[in-house]
This record gives sequence, structure tokens and C-alpha cells, in this order.
Amino acid sequence: MSEQNVLAEEEMNAFLTVLQKRFEKHTERHPDIQWGDVERKLNAHPEKTAVLYRMEETGGEPDVVLYEEEADDFIFYDCVKESPKGRRSVCYDREALEARKKYKPETSAVDLAGEIGITILTEQEYHFLQETGDYDKKTSSWVKTPDDIRSKGGALFCDRRYGRVFTYHNGAESYYAARGFRGSLRL
Repeated sequence: MSEQNVLAEEEMNAFLTVLQKRFEKHTERHPDIQWGDVERKLNAHPEKTAVLYRMEETGGEPDVVLYEEEADDFIFYDCVKESPKGRRSVCYDREALEARKKYKPETSAVDLAGEIGITILTEQEYHFLQETGDYDKKTSSWVKTPDDIRSKGGALFCDRRYGRVFTYHNGAESYYAARGFRGSLRL
């Protein structure tokens, strides 16, 4: 990747092929969206394609899940079956990371999402994602936590068990090898 946060032409072409194959394999996620429309937007916004590439590098397998006509935005979510491997073992945010006295994780979900350039899924977005498939059957994912919960030291995470999607709470400073986070990007 170059200093301007865009992919080199060869990387871009190879990555577009990866995205296209995933798009075509999972039409259930975007039944009314055409790849050519997505590809035109990706080519017009190389800086956002580079963000999708970082999502891919951390194990997210990004794919289009929505198109918002008014804004003319395609919305990508991490669609990997289990929480992205390159984003696990993180506490919720910087405040939680700094509050840990020992055994600190390397970073937090909020910090890593910012580095990648994505937004952590909300609880509602997570539930929408689960309508497109079965995700996090063995792992869990932090979701954007409302301020009133976060101000009391907590954070929310979700997973799918027993054929249902559950939302739970934990101390924001906690972290587990099987908990990461999923993100989204508007293009």
C-alpha cells in the first residue's frame, strides 16, 4: 500500500477479484445489487477500497450487505463466519485498556477499528447481519455500546447460539481469545 492509503494497481486488481468472487458467491446478502455498480464505486474511491483491504487483512471478509439509495452508498460489513481472527483478544475501548492493571491486551476494539478506518457494528446492525447468515456460532463480537452503559463500566457483545442472536454485557476491560469485533464501511 502506498503512502496515500491507496492500493497499488496490481493489489487493487487482485483485491477486486477477491471481492467480486465473494459477492457472486453470496448473492443472498445483496439480492438487488449488481457487481458492476459496486465495482464502479470501488474504483472511484480507492481510499475506501484500501480500508476494505485492511478489513480483509484482519480476517473480516467484507461484503456488501446494503445499498442506501438516497445517499447512493453501498454498505459493507465483515461477513466472516466467526469474529475476525486479526481482531480478537481486545478489550472494548482505550479507557478500558488503560484501566487494566495487568495482562493488558495489545489494543482495544475501538482503537483498532479507528486504525482500520471502519465503524464497529451497532447491536441493530449486528442483528441485520445475522439475517444474511449464521455468524459467531463459536465466537462473539463487541458491538457499539450506548454511552449510558459505557459510563457505568460496561460494554455489549453479541453472538449466535441455539439458533438465536443474543446480546450480553461484560466489563469493558475484559477480553477473550474468542471475542473480537465486526465493522462496517460506507462506500
